[in-house]
Amino acid sequence: MAKRFSTRGESALPDNPAADPRHLRKLDIEALQRPFSSHPPRILILYGSLRQVSYSRLLAQEAGRLLEQFGCEVRFFDPSGLPLPDDAPVSHPKVQELRQLSEWSEGQVWVSPERHGAITGIMKAQIDWIPLTIGSIRPTQGKTLAVMQVSGGSQSFNAVNTLRLLGRWMRMITIPNQSSVAKAYQEFGSDGRMKPSSYYDRVVDVCEELVKFTLLTRDVSDYLVDRYSERKEEAGKLEKRANLRSI
Repeated sequence: MAKRFSTRGESALPDNPAADPRHLRKLDIEALQRPFSSHPPRILILYGSLRQVSYSRLLAQEAGRLLEQFGCEVRFFDPSGLPLPDDAPVSHPKVQELRQLSEWSEGQVWVSPERHGAITGIMKAQIDWIPLTIGSIRPTQGKTLAVMQVSGGSQSFNAVNTLRLLGRWMRMITIPNQSSVAKAYQEFGSDGRMKPSSYYDRVVDVCEELVKFTLLTRDVSDYLVDRYSERKEEAGKLEKRANLRSI
């Protein structure tokens, strides 16, 4: 029979000797119930191809139209002219444009073709130019993220899986739903618009879910990503600086 464990009552006080009680926090329900902001959700869309007929760009544009339908303010980043990571200074105009858009956004959509079973170098370069930290600012932490991919052949999830991994690394809130469009050349008309299909329906689902998650989290994202380990680390740095000043 499994042993039951309870932390209720004086007879079962929490015993966490490895934790520093100075930096533990009780959950603050009120911090999760702040008033909703009234401005439209700000969504940045990145796509991973420079081809003249780019299905990842066409899919990104479809997502943008839907997000605007759901009341969002949408901006796109054109990766043309973006240098390779570390091959130009961060002052490069395209790098600055990308970083400013990332900071502006409250949620993002990443759309990549699948190439050699992974995302494209163009897609990865954009993500690599957005650092985890710029001074005390973390440009992506706590922002929502939706991931999509297009494939030239049968349906695959390699690209969206890679994008999910990167989103987690960038400390983003990646929504559960995702879109993978197989044989993308068959799913768009000569006018560049996506045809009605189950693939299109999934794109609608993803955009709707992204808006909902963004509305739920954008006003409390600072509390959602407030971490014990970082509070402890910052307190240690402050204590060290104080000790140095006392010498």
